[in-house]
Amino acid sequence: MTVQAVVLVLSSTLVGCAGTEVHVGTADAARPTATGTPGPSAAVTGTTQARPGRTPAGSEASATSVLERLPGLGPRTRGGIPANARQVVLVTGRGKNSSEANVVLYRRTGAGWEAGAVWPAHNALKGWTDDHRLGDLRSPIGVFTLTDAGGLLADPGSQLPYDRSRSFTIGGTGFEGEPLAGSFDYVVAINYNRKPGTSPLDWTRPLGADKGGGVWLHVDHGGPTHGCVSVAQKHMKHLLRTLDPDQHPVIVMGDAASLER
Repeated sequence: MTVQAVVLVLSSTLVGCAGTEVHVGTADAARPTATGTPGPSAAVTGTTQARPGRTPAGSEASATSVLERLPGLGPRTRGGIPANARQVVLVTGRGKNSSEANVVLYRRTGAGWEAGAVWPAHNALKGWTDDHRLGDLRSPIGVFTLTDAGGLLADPGSQLPYDRSRSFTIGGTGFEGEPLAGSFDYVVAINYNRKPGTSPLDWTRPLGADKGGGVWLHVDHGGPTHGCVSVAQKHMKHLLRTLDPDQHPVIVMGDAASLER
């Protein structure tokens, strides 16, 4: 497939984070197992819950305390986090139907979990779901591994494997008329219905096309996504430079009430 062809496919399928349905390079891809039905492998697919203390969206206050356990997570969500995970990107949505969220990067230390700053973020236009489907405009709730990254721009020092490609080019406008250009300058694939260990551009959907895919962490364009989670470019660069495969990083994402289960 030529670069031009890949860009065309992205522009028509990325509707999940960039302006269409995020299923191919914008916000929907990993290897979910039954989203909404956590089980032994929920850490790689499923449904878990978590939420950093309810700091208002937009706050960048830095947490300095070390916590015994991640805040806002109920037993089911905590149970989905792998025992070897020492880095957790906690995405807490404002509400089940809200497209606004907070993101906090936690790292496990000998004394407990140490929190980073609270970053404002966007998720899907219609909020969150335990049973993500192609085109539903909701972000999947769950605990997912983070193994692969990429982007349109040069590698800023990513510890995760980084695929630089012109196929991350995106244009057009988002749900609120905001330009989408630059949204995929940096991305981290969220392992929902995708094959870990491959480029974020890989189209493999282990659960089938109907379950969506191409769910990413990517640069915020100032509005709701099709399914991805987006933060400011400087925060994406920080994630890329910080997430370490040897620390088995995961993302815990969902609305606050769901994460408390």
